[in-house]
Amino acid sequence: MIMVKVKKGDLVRVIVGKDKGKEGKVLRVIPRENKVIVENVHIVKRHQRPTQRLREGGIIEREAPIHASNVMVVCPSCNKPTRIGYKFVEEKKVRYCKKCGEIVDRI
Repeated sequence: MIMVKVKKGDLVRVIVGKDKGKEGKVLRVIPRENKVIVENVHIVKRHQRPTQRLREGGIIEREAPIHASNVMVVCPSCNKPTRIGYKFVEEKKVRYCKKCGEIVDRI
């Protein structure tokens, strides 16, 4: 299994691709494919036929997965996109900002 340093609920900024510069919250992480789904980023149109669950068919816009290497976590304290490191605090593994050194995880 690939280790993804982005977690659900993180605020991330897209650094590469058609949505470069956009920020959004991570809705879902797919570690097997090393991808994330970010709110209002990489919107695609899906042609959906009517089903029992979805009465109305038509063209639906939804977020598609984006590779985890194309996003960077935005540090809550310095408010900049940053790389993520790991360290142990009180025998607990936490993520920290490589720019300012502050802990990113919500403890």
